[in-house]
Amino acid sequence: MATRRRGFLKRTVGLAAGATVLSEIPQPAQAATVRADPLLPTIKLGPNEVTRLIIGGNPIYGYSHFNKILSQYQTTWHTPERVVELIRHAETKGINTWQNSYAERTLSDLERYRADGGKMHWLCLGKPDWDQNPHLIDDAAKHKPIGIAPHGALGERLHREKKLIVLTDLLKRIRDRGVLVGLSAHNPALVELSEEKGWDVDYYMCCLYYLTRTREELQKLLGAEVPLGEIYLPGDPPRMFKVIRSTRKPCLAYKVLAAGRRIESAAQLRQCFETAFSNIKPTDALIVGMYQQLNDQVGENAALVRKICSSAGPGK
Repeated sequence: MATRRRGFLKRTVGLAAGATVLSEIPQPAQAATVRADPLLPTIKLGPNEVTRLIIGGNPIYGYSHFNKILSQYQTTWHTPERVVELIRHAETKGINTWQNSYAERTLSDLERYRADGGKMHWLCLGKPDWDQNPHLIDDAAKHKPIGIAPHGALGERLHREKKLIVLTDLLKRIRDRGVLVGLSAHNPALVELSEEKGWDVDYYMCCLYYLTRTREELQKLLGAEVPLGEIYLPGDPPRMFKVIRSTRKPCLAYKVLAAGRRIESAAQLRQCFETAFSNIKPTDALIVGMYQQLNDQVGENAALVRKICSSAGPGK
C-alpha cells in the first residue's frame, strides 16, 4: 500500500509540474477582433476617393534621406511580412492609399498584400532612369496603380537639358496605359510650366523642399561652402505652397516633415501638419512616410490628420 501511495504521489507531482511547464509555453494568440477606424477625409483623384493622408514608401524601402546606415536599418526591419502588417494597420486607421517607387521588391510586396486581401489604392512613382527605360511604364501599369508619375529628379533633369519632349512623351505613354497621369516635382517651376503649357496631367506630387538643386544653384544661394548631404531650406515650403494653391489640379504634398528632420516633439509634428493643411487646397492631400519600429507613427499621424481636418470644417 505504501508503495502504491508513493507511486500515486509521484504521478500527481509529475502531472502538476507538467501543467506548470505547459502554462509557461507561449500559446497561440487568439485572433483579435481589429476595429477599423472610419475612413479619413478624402479628395477626388480621377474617379477615386483618396484619403488626405497617404502612406509613403521611403522608410519602408530604405530611402532615409539621411545616410546609408539608417537606410539599411529601415530595409532590414521591413521584411515582406512587416510591410503587409504595416499597410494593413494603415487601413485600420482610415488610410486608403499607398504611394511608393517602382522596383522589384515594391511590386512583390504589393502583390503579397493584395493576395492577403488588401484593398489599398496604389500610386506608383517612376525611377530617374525612365527616359532610358520607358517600357517600364508598361510593366508598372500591369500592376494596376490608380496613377503613375515620372520621378521628380528625372523631370527636372530633362527640364535643365531642354528635353521636355521626352518628359511629355512619358506622360503620354502613361495616359495611353489607361491610368491617371502624375507629375512629380521638387522645383516649383516645373509645376508652373506644366500649368502654363497645359500638359495632360491629372495630379501633381509636390515636394516641399527643392532637393534637386545643382551645386551651382546652391552656391548662388549659400556661397562656396555648401553643406554636405541633402539641404533642406526653410524658405522652400512657402514657395511650393504658393504654386500648389495656384494649380487647378489636385496636389499631393510630400516631405511634409523634411524627411524626419522636423519630428523633435509632438508640438513640432503637429505644427508641420497644420502648416501643410492650411497652405494647400481642399482638393489636395499629403504623402507621409511612416516607420513603426519604435512607435505607432501610423496611428498617431492618422489621428492628428483626422483632428486637424475636423477642426478646419467642411471643405477645408
